[in-house]
Amino acid sequence: MTDELKRTKELARKYETAFNSSYDPMFITDKHGYTLKLNKAYTRVTGITEEELIGKHMQDLIQEGIISDSISLNVLKKKERLTMVQSINGKELLVTGNPIFDENGDILFVVTNLRDVSTLNNLKEELNQTKALANHYLQELEHYHKQQQVIMHEGIIANSDNMVAAIDMAQKIANVNSTVLLLGETGVGKEVIANLIQKLSSRSTKPFIKVNCAAIPKDLLESELFGYEKGAFTGADDKGRPGLFEQAHGGTIFLDEIGEMPLPLQVKLLRVLQEFEVTRIGGGPTIKIDVRVISATNKDLESLVKQGEFREDLYYRLNIIPIKIPPLRERQEDIPLLAHYFLQKVNQKYNLHKQLTDDAFFTMKSYSWPGNIREMQNLIERLVVTAENDFIDSNHFPFTNQPSSECQASRKTMKEILHDIERDMILKAMVKYKTTRKAAKFLGISQSTLVKKMQRLGI
Repeated sequence: MTDELKRTKELARKYETAFNSSYDPMFITDKHGYTLKLNKAYTRVTGITEEELIGKHMQDLIQEGIISDSISLNVLKKKERLTMVQSINGKELLVTGNPIFDENGDILFVVTNLRDVSTLNNLKEELNQTKALANHYLQELEHYHKQQQVIMHEGIIANSDNMVAAIDMAQKIANVNSTVLLLGETGVGKEVIANLIQKLSSRSTKPFIKVNCAAIPKDLLESELFGYEKGAFTGADDKGRPGLFEQAHGGTIFLDEIGEMPLPLQVKLLRVLQEFEVTRIGGGPTIKIDVRVISATNKDLESLVKQGEFREDLYYRLNIIPIKIPPLRERQEDIPLLAHYFLQKVNQKYNLHKQLTDDAFFTMKSYSWPGNIREMQNLIERLVVTAENDFIDSNHFPFTNQPSSECQASRKTMKEILHDIERDMILKAMVKYKTTRKAAKFLGISQSTLVKKMQRLGI
């Protein structure tokens, strides 16, 4: 065997190895359309063996139903590279035929490579799902940031579970038109939550009318809410006047202190909520309105219903979505955050640099705050503008040196009082959170510290 022949065989062996090493299926036809060669990947993907394919003409394979069409025959006809989707042995494949020319420009072979379209389709579907999921998360993130900006703008700060739950509910129902009833003590921030609902709603660019039912004289409240026709009563405007419900058309009306509304007026309000139409004082046609109603009260409306001071049917009409806003004493985790927020605002307002010490925060967390957030806000402003130095500690607070009658009666020492307070706080935390880990987080101490305190206090 000559050296030239050996080199030729070695080269052919290398080409054979490379041909069979390709992950993509490949086969070769001659210039007449007869199959000359196929690699192992072709059999792996299509299930067709060399014995079934070698030496056969492409047209015969089409007639036998093995292939749906022949890329090789199309390439031979058009004398150029072509790509098409082809069914081979029942499997959908993307095939590309490449013509190999001799020195005279005539086709010697057609080399075809295949790609499993089903795999590509699966990858495409997975990619589309990934993109959709990414877009979904992006939208949620943008929505979250949008809500957070509104919350911070509105001055709502919450870390406690009960306040976070109230805010979550407000966000959840913002875009529906259901009537909302905000419940909570004076100063807890009912109007702030109403503002949040309006800001996040589809009515955010529409009118937002706020009415304090307790601040308007009872004999004027009806005309303020529902308006009047000209000449309806002495002193009435000659042109008449639309009421606040009409002015809120398309938007939202916030009825604060709804528990103070007189009984006769409750009947008319109930009709408005049922029919969404108003009639001005002095007659005239009924006027259709599109208004979302948010009401608020610091009273126990159920008790007022039982006492006959509030209409039961109106209560149920207002109470479609109740949101309970917890008092500050039940939001201990939020007290330092709120105090810091108000401190920053006052410092910025008066160009000051006052700070609250650690014992100041402890004092605030130990106080019951009967006036809630409004009381804290006013107190911090007073302390900031009256404190002589930049550090505000427990001695500056008006309630630190005013022991309760209970403490005076018991004549306990400071150590005993602190012992009782500490024990009471730990017991309440354990009852609420069940585990030492959660209770420790609520109390602002480590779990090991809490366990040691419980052992020392005999809990």
